[in-house]
Amino acid sequence: MTTRDEYLDKLKAKLDEWDADIDALQAKADAAQADARARYEKQMQELRQMRDDAMSHYQDMQDAAGDAWRTMADAAEKSWRTWLDAFDQARQRFRQDRDG
Repeated sequence: MTTRDEYLDKLKAKLDEWDADIDALQAKADAAQADARARYEKQMQELRQMRDDAMSHYQDMQDAAGDAWRTMADAAEKSWRTWLDAFDQARQRFRQDRDG
């Protein structure tokens, strides 16, 4: 079974990865035409909100006493899956707009 510290390390690494991915998508949004840029900015705002929600779960687990973090991990896993799905969809839209 994963320890709390191992789990938190894994989540922190994923959050750092998402920050880099958001920065890369933001650079593409900045280079887009004005009409596409508005769509990208809306998507970026949604991704940042989901990332902030995931960070909130992460911080809550850091502060959890005893084995309470395990219960919280279930909620965090759901957030991660939701965020990954949304991020993948946004990335696909960026590619379609760029290539289309």
